[in-house]
Amino acid sequence: MLYPLHDLHRAWLRPSSVLAATTARVLRHPSLPVAHVPGASWVAASWDLWHRIAKEYRKPAFGIDRVVAHGREVLVREETVLERPFCRLVRFARSSDDPTTAAALGNEPRVLVVAPLSGHHATLLRDTVRSLLQDHEVWITDWLDARDVPLSQGTFGLDDYVLYIEDVLRFLGAAETHVVAVCQPTVPVLAAVSLMGSRGEPTPRSLTLMGGPIDGRRSPTAVNRLATERPHTWFEKKLIHRVPPGHAGAGRRVYPGFLQLSAFVSMNPERHFEAYVQYAVDRAQGREEQAESHARFYDDYNAVLDMDAPYYLDTIRAVFQEFALARGTWDVRGERVRPGDVRATALFTVEGEKDDISGIGQTAAAHDLCTGIPDDRRERFVAPGCGHYGIFSGSNWRESIYPRLRAFIRAHEG
Repeated sequence: MLYPLHDLHRAWLRPSSVLAATTARVLRHPSLPVAHVPGASWVAASWDLWHRIAKEYRKPAFGIDRVVAHGREVLVREETVLERPFCRLVRFARSSDDPTTAAALGNEPRVLVVAPLSGHHATLLRDTVRSLLQDHEVWITDWLDARDVPLSQGTFGLDDYVLYIEDVLRFLGAAETHVVAVCQPTVPVLAAVSLMGSRGEPTPRSLTLMGGPIDGRRSPTAVNRLATERPHTWFEKKLIHRVPPGHAGAGRRVYPGFLQLSAFVSMNPERHFEAYVQYAVDRAQGREEQAESHARFYDDYNAVLDMDAPYYLDTIRAVFQEFALARGTWDVRGERVRPGDVRATALFTVEGEKDDISGIGQTAAAHDLCTGIPDDRRERFVAPGCGHYGIFSGSNWRESIYPRLRAFIRAHEG
């Protein structure tokens, strides 16, 4: 009953959210006398705040239509090049009217960004993609909301995730592709590359793993402790619900996005409360740039998707309870995952010093597992003062991490 009640609650809040947004605009409109009444800006800010609290957050757009590359502004167009029931592969095609620039764009390294399937949409990596587009051809996995996938399309588990990544790498040409996996997908991506290596298939030129739970036993965080302190049955009984009528995936068992968002917020409730208060103050005092920055972040942060139940439960069991990859006990459709069989792929791990999702050492554990990669084809980096989201977004990403990633890809492009 929880999911239908949530939908009813959203429907109940929708009119008040629209009313709040309209009222805020009226109170701020410079041509209306009411906007000049003392205190009007604070009242408008209060209505604006309520609008953001009550509104429904849909999947945002990437919104990347141009970037600067080779000293020139180039156009960017999204193209869906591969579709599966639970994922689409998106290419960010760049173009330029300048022949020299156009030729240079076509000769840059090919990068596959594997986005997390852990509650948020792939658009959370907008900053990652925008930076990469300056120097690379970029594709990204855009995972779909399970509530929008009809039951007729079957279920989706962790093994399916691994197989999806293998298919995408074959489609792009693994030996010509550099892979960047952010957070959750570090585990299934390393599994996919390992299985391809074990079979003698081509593997990516480089693999960058950023802030992920390769071995959650190292520096355990609240996320790790939650998974180990409760039995697997608890997660199925407490967190799995059926999608109600009114959605394409009606009847599908999922871990709902709204429950995931509640869990995200509960990890740092004071920080989120202060951010919303500061947003209202910035609106009232006319600091529009700061207010818009808050709005952009929370438009992405509050937009969540449902995960198919088998995938979520498989991940809890294999990644966070059994540590199957780290222990060498993981079988995907009957094939043992052996990271030591990866030899031709260069490995780069990135961690945040203050990451409260994946603790220091969890991602770097990949170096201990990938024994077949020579030392001169490895690199590891811990970003000072960097939290989880700072690994792939914001000033830490742009000024400290991305230059290293770009250099690593260039070093292993040939």
